[in-house]
Amino acid sequence: MSHLLEIRNLKITFGGLDALSGLDFHVDEGEIVSVIGPNGAGKTTFFNAITGMVEPADGDIIFEGDSIRGLEPHQVTGLGIARTFQNVRLFPNMTVLENIMVAQHCRTSQLVFGALLQTRAFKREEEEIRARAENVLGFFGSRLIGYRLEQPAFVLSYANRRRLEIARAMATQPRLLLLDEPVAGMNPMETAELTQLIGKLRTEWGFTIVMIEHDMRVVRDVSDRVVVLDHGIPIAHGSYDEVSTNPDVIEAYLGRPAERHA
Repeated sequence: MSHLLEIRNLKITFGGLDALSGLDFHVDEGEIVSVIGPNGAGKTTFFNAITGMVEPADGDIIFEGDSIRGLEPHQVTGLGIARTFQNVRLFPNMTVLENIMVAQHCRTSQLVFGALLQTRAFKREEEEIRARAENVLGFFGSRLIGYRLEQPAFVLSYANRRRLEIARAMATQPRLLLLDEPVAGMNPMETAELTQLIGKLRTEWGFTIVMIEHDMRVVRDVSDRVVVLDHGIPIAHGSYDEVSTNPDVIEAYLGRPAERHA
């Protein structure tokens, strides 16, 4: 059986320096795979390459059996890959509901003509988009529904802005969800809540997930497999227990132990 996403010998270069070098990676349908590593390891660059935000110098990116290398970000989204960002990127002056409705543009069929004439088909699709948006937002309980639907995104708490960004990615109806540090900046209670929700993204919504995360408790609790990058090179992969005790991983995070001199 072929992998849902497969990365082959991926190389990304900036100014003559390799941000990623010889990266092989895969994720299968229904998996949750975490990508970890120290700062500067190339994790976000990896996501940027998959989603068409940077052009690889070498290698290939295969999604559902076809190469997506060289596609524009909106084309990648249309094929079924959605992402969040390390630094939250919302439409701050749009309402919570509008942020989710506009995310569904890649799945709409009515064009400008229908919008201008307010055709029956356009109005019906607009109702479907709103209903789907409210369903997605309801996944987060009371955090993003009720009176918050009409609030502009910029007034939300930091944790709710992170939830809204995940909701926006969900609304594109992806098969593969890329989460870039989803619990960054959250307190322990918020982190525990979102950790549970990440598991439900798979069990209840059927998403395959690749996640970048620094919080090892989250990685431990949700991951089927863990891949470790260091300076753009994969140095370990396996279960959380396997990689957390790997000497190369410990060295990458903590540095080489000082040698003792007699």
